[in-house]
Amino acid sequence: MTLSELLRYLDTNTDYPILDGSVEETLVKARAGSHRDALVGTIVAAFTQAFGCESPDCLVDRAGTIKAMGPIRLKYMGDDAPLEAFRLVQHLVVVIDGAFNEEALRLKGS
Repeated sequence: MTLSELLRYLDTNTDYPILDGSVEETLVKARAGSHRDALVGTIVAAFTQAFGCESPDCLVDRAGTIKAMGPIRLKYMGDDAPLEAFRLVQHLVVVIDGAFNEEALRLKGS
């Protein structure tokens, strides 16, 4: 799966503002810290850093995306973290897992 495919899947399958313009614009804004949703921007930037993505067409995998979210998850699991941010992070983990499950089924011809 490419980063572009993953971001589009997340944007379509969540109520969170994953895309901030096109995928390319989203990546630029996430790296610059100017994404319209700061937490989503941080997550997108973590994906690009984890995979060394210079373009939306770079390949990403399930383990790497979840690992990239690890420090973010820990931060928002804290007692003093905003509940809505914790819910967003946890929901994205579930939806990311679903994205890769759907891709695996598609590749197996199911």
